Amino acid sequence: MNLHSQDNLPVGLKNPITLLILWVFALLLLSYTFKSSLEMMVTTWINVEEYSHGFFIPVISIYFLWIRRRELTFIESIKDAWPGFTLVIIGLLLGFLGGVTTLKTVEQYAFIITLTGLFTIAFGWRSLRIGMVPLLFLIFMVPFPGFILNNLSSKLQLISSWLGVEFIRACDIMVYLEGNVIDLGVYKLQVVDACSGLRYLFPLASLSFLCAYLFKGPFWQKALIFLSSMPLTIFMNSFRIGVIGILVDNWGTAMAEGFLHDFEGWVVFLLCMALLFVEMWLFSRLSGKKVAFNELVLIPSEWSGNTKLPNPEVKYNKLMVLLLLVLVSSAIASNFIQEREDIIPARKVFLNFPLQLGEWLGRNDYLDQKYLDELKLTDYTIINYTQPGSGTGINFYSAYYQAQRRGVAVHSPRACMPGDGWQITDFGQRAFPDITVDGNPLELNRAVIQKGESKQLVYYWFQQRGRTITNEYLVKWYLFYDALTMSRTDGALIRLVTSVGNTEAIEKADQRLQTFMKQLVPELHGYIPGKLAAKETR
Repeated sequence: MNLHSQDNLPVGLKNPITLLILWVFALLLLSYTFKSSLEMMVTTWINVEEYSHGFFIPVISIYFLWIRRRELTFIESIKDAWPGFTLVIIGLLLGFLGGVTTLKTVEQYAFIITLTGLFTIAFGWRSLRIGMVPLLFLIFMVPFPGFILNNLSSKLQLISSWLGVEFIRACDIMVYLEGNVIDLGVYKLQVVDACSGLRYLFPLASLSFLCAYLFKGPFWQKALIFLSSMPLTIFMNSFRIGVIGILVDNWGTAMAEGFLHDFEGWVVFLLCMALLFVEMWLFSRLSGKKVAFNELVLIPSEWSGNTKLPNPEVKYNKLMVLLLLVLVSSAIASNFIQEREDIIPARKVFLNFPLQLGEWLGRNDYLDQKYLDELKLTDYTIINYTQPGSGTGINFYSAYYQAQRRGVAVHSPRACMPGDGWQITDFGQRAFPDITVDGNPLELNRAVIQKGESKQLVYYWFQQRGRTITNEYLVKWYLFYDALTMSRTDGALIRLVTSVGNTEAIEKADQRLQTFMKQLVPELHGYIPGKLAAKETR
């Protein structure tokens, strides 16, 4: 690459090597600013199989920018550079908010926005169309937030289990499905999180995005190629579960364990890739092109660098000094943001929660260690309450988190109940003006669930820093807002369950839970801190 200096510049800035060093320095400052979030992202790539492909994403993005380097031109005009500087400021502000609230996903997306701003300052708004797709591809290296990952995994488990059972039944094998448990009579298979299909979905989505980018066809075909990664993953993962069920039915549970289990996963992923290429081949035929299978995805010849395009000049951008000052300031400020800690309100531990509420008498129950490892809660209680002379009781469960950061957060019962085999037959929200939390009327989710002949009524809500919230996504918004304004992310889930008898009216079960809540909610105040709770630094 031939680099040319400019006239009328300080001596040090006439040297193209010096200019390149300044741009590299800017990238290093940006990386340092987002150091903690980038380190966490790499840790996720190493420890979470769903994101083990993350190491390849930045390498592929850099490669696509490199092969199109001759189409990029460094700019010196402030007018052309201002949009990029605006993106840098937006990215840094978003990163600051993510750092203050310790929401690493927000910081990681902010890093990509800021990096896009740097690219735009260097090459201009018009050149962004060349770098847009490689920069957009970086989104695939950012892990999803834990609550989205958990909800997505739960839904994919249910769909994959159901389709897998249909494959087994198509082979004339008697099978019964209860939630995520496939009952073959002699053997039972648990479709766990690792079998949800996410290990295929994320790498396949990244691959299909690249294929759509390089595929020579109309936009609607490119969009379908990318969007098809989800149904392809679900179908093939279900097929894999079905095949495992058939093998287990014939040769035992060894067919679902160890090397064979992992090997089947690799085979299924390769089949997903093959089906993706078949889809592209069919689209090319539909467009009237007879393209060979090995030519479906090719880097365009005009990107190869053999064409007579001018070599880019490294030019001094007049916003560079201001950019470096901003990046130096953000790098220094990042050290103080990382030291911010939650304020943990004082509270009573659930160990002391009363076992008698009015006429209701309770008996403690406990979670298995495997559930505690998954939930990562700070404190919890499970109490089964009954009234003397009454055959029907109420199960009270509450999980408290003193800080909901870095993937640690309340789990929604709506995502967990179907996995246990319960079908939600009715779902909605209700408000109770006569029952208040921190002076506000109690709002909760009401669900009727059924499994076989059994029916239960469930009330649950998220009690978070003086609010009762029914939507788990709204919980995340208030976590962000309260972490920013109050330095608090504590909160709890409250769940009440009562069985509904075969001849019992559902209204009677509602009345039972509502009567119990009037005794329960006032007691929760000391155990789940409200908005004005006494505070102590963590």
